[in-house]
Amino acid sequence: MKILPTQFDGQAIRRLYDEATDTWWFSVVDVVQVLTDSNNARRYWSDLKRKLAQEAGSEQPYAEIVQFKLPSTDGKQRETDCASAQTLLRLVQSIPSPKAEPIKLWLAKVGYERMQEIADPAQALDRARQTWQQLGRSDKWIQQRMTGQETRNKLTDYWAEHGIAPGQEFALLTNLIHQEWAGLSVAQHKAKKGLKSQNLRDHMSEAELIFTALAELSTRQIAAAQDATGLQENKGAAHAGGRIARQARQQLEAQTGQSVVTGGNYLPSQAEGTAPQLQPPTAELAHPSRKKP
Repeated sequence: MKILPTQFDGQAIRRLYDEATDTWWFSVVDVVQVLTDSNNARRYWSDLKRKLAQEAGSEQPYAEIVQFKLPSTDGKQRETDCASAQTLLRLVQSIPSPKAEPIKLWLAKVGYERMQEIADPAQALDRARQTWQQLGRSDKWIQQRMTGQETRNKLTDYWAEHGIAPGQEFALLTNLIHQEWAGLSVAQHKAKKGLKSQNLRDHMSEAELIFTALAELSTRQIAAAQDATGLQENKGAAHAGGRIARQARQQLEAQTGQSVVTGGNYLPSQAEGTAPQLQPPTAELAHPSRKKP
């Protein structure tokens, strides 16, 4: 997950982009605040959610509402109800507000920007480069991250053209590749780095980015050579591509005595004003057969 700041009518609306599912998630309470100008948007949303739940006959009025940890006004990460643009458009209908139509147009614009990025990936890369520069990443790291993203985009393009559904199936194959090369799942790798809602790749070291790209490049080329179509055939390519990167990782670790997969991250330092730095890797050497962090 990548948290990106955004505004509507001068008011902040927190949102996240999930690369695995290609989905924007917006803070519901922020949208409610914009629509209602309420003194207590959280209470307004709580009351509205209770009303919608009663009408729907279920505890959660919309299955598409999920919770992510987002930075709050006090600087702490707090669980926040988030919804996709599609779900928000449905919620807007339940809130009488003169801003309803403008915010629907704004949500549509967010979707349009995504379509622009798909048509012209350079736009997405330029925005990403600016964000990483603001976060203090080095030019070398940014270049590796962008190269890896291009490799990732080519893989997901192949999947989309060969019977793989964006969302859960993309995430499933991504996890298979990661498990093969890294020896642990995406969730386990995030836990090792102390990450929650953050995007794992934004906290990888240069070596982790390189091996992730190698695994995904290998997967795509193997899938293309086999004309893999559908989930089962692409699972085979994912395992094979991940194994190639795993073998390369093990060879490097044998030569250096250092684990490629680390707990290092770029989370901000506790010291105020200190730029985030990648924490040093753990001293242990990752065993080739190790499946847990």
